[in-house]
This record gives sequence, C-alpha cells and structure tokens, in this order.
Amino acid sequence: MGEGWEGGDNNDNNYNCNNSHNFVFGISDKLRFNAFAIKHEKEGWRFFSYALVHANWTHLFINMFVLYSFGDVVIKAFRYLFDIKGFFYFILLYVGGTIFSVLFDFRKNKENPYYNAVGASGAVSAVVFSSILIYPTGSIYLFLIPFPIPSAIFGILYLVYSAYMSKRSKDNIGHSAHFWGAVFGLVFTIILKPALVMAFIDQVF
Repeated sequence: MGEGWEGGDNNDNNYNCNNSHNFVFGISDKLRFNAFAIKHEKEGWRFFSYALVHANWTHLFINMFVLYSFGDVVIKAFRYLFDIKGFFYFILLYVGGTIFSVLFDFRKNKENPYYNAVGASGAVSAVVFSSILIYPTGSIYLFLIPFPIPSAIFGILYLVYSAYMSKRSKDNIGHSAHFWGAVFGLVFTIILKPALVMAFIDQVF
C-alpha cells in the first residue's frame, strides 16, 4: 500500500509539473513577438510584451548583465543633463527601443505565422549605444577575459555577432532587433541632446 501511495504522489507531482510547464509555455506563447498575430489577431501588446520573456536563463542573464553594465552610465548622464526628467527619458529610451527594434521584423514577417522572437535585446541595445555615445572611452569586463574591453569595441562586436546570428539563427531570439535597437538608442539620445555628438568626437579624437 505504501508503494502504491508513493506512486500516486509521483503521478500527482508529474501532473502538477506538466500543468505548470503548460501554463508557463502558454503565457510565453501569448507574450512573444509574432508579427502575424499582431496584424491578423490584433494582438498589439506583443510589440512590447516579447521583451518580458527570454529563450532561456542564459539569454536573460546576458541581457541583464549588459543592461546593468551600461545602464548606470545612461541613468547618471540623463539625471545630470535633464534632472528629474532623466528617469522619464531613460524609460522612453528602453520602451522605445523595445518597440522600434521589431518594426523591421514586423514588416518582414507579418504574413509569416511561424516567426517568433523573445528577449529584451532591442531595448538593451538602445541603452548600450546611448551609453557609447555619452561615454565612448568607457569599458566593460566580461567573464573569462582578464582585461577591460572598450565600450565602442564591444558595441561593434555586439552588432557583428547580431548580424551573423540573424542570418543563421533559429533560436527565436530577435537578433536583428539588436541593430535597430542600437539605431534607436543613438538617434533618440542625439535628439535629446544634439551637443553629445561633438562631445563624442572630442572624446574619441
């Protein structure tokens, strides 16, 4: 009888695990970016909600590590330049990067029901390149690399990697969003403070 009860517990646990997995997958499925669903099912929230879910823990960790590494520079600079409005502008930078970075994929895949993408990469890329514009002589430390990598070099490598993965990847990570997020981050920051262009040139040259 004891063994039978134990088996019942295992079955219940398996059932609960399966239900939990199905629930999580169902939520992820409703949040991920899908241009076809946005156009034909009017699920416009996917323009933003896809950034709330990630392909795996590694994908999430990398995005949050990069955001932490570069975001502090942008927040401090925006606070210095725009006072209390700086926080509002940072949110606009992040949210705007999230939406703008998938407009290209929306146009390209709005008749393709099988294209999905997840991750905050577009928003993070906007923050990264805003940071590079503000402080191009900065640097970042990466795991297993015993020396700092200049921010501008990291940004270039980041885009090259994104372009490569965008051409060959099938991992549901929106790699092309990295590029368009970078474009948004630069343009948005320049619109806010055009003088940063000359400041960038002075720092680099």
